[in-house]
Amino acid sequence: MKLPPLKRKRNAEHYNMTSTIQSKLTDVFRDVFDDDTIAIDAGTTASDVDGWDSLAHIRLMLSVERAFKVKLSASEIGRLKSVGDLMELLERKLAAAGA
Repeated sequence: MKLPPLKRKRNAEHYNMTSTIQSKLTDVFRDVFDDDTIAIDAGTTASDVDGWDSLAHIRLMLSVERAFKVKLSASEIGRLKSVGDLMELLERKLAAAGA
């Protein structure tokens, strides 16, 4: 079954945005954790990254806000359980801002 053109375009845009967010997040992670070998995906959690403790988490969230030019509330940050959750939150924030 073929998707209608609008849906197909939306799926391509969604993939492009998700891919761009993941790439930019990877750069942020590498900078915050000073490790050029870090590779993240939607399933990555704090236990998967050496040095991701509470202080690093604060630095990471501040760096994410700067890199993506968004503001994350304490409640939004508190609900994050994985990099996938963060990517979805960023996608929603960027879409709402028209980015």
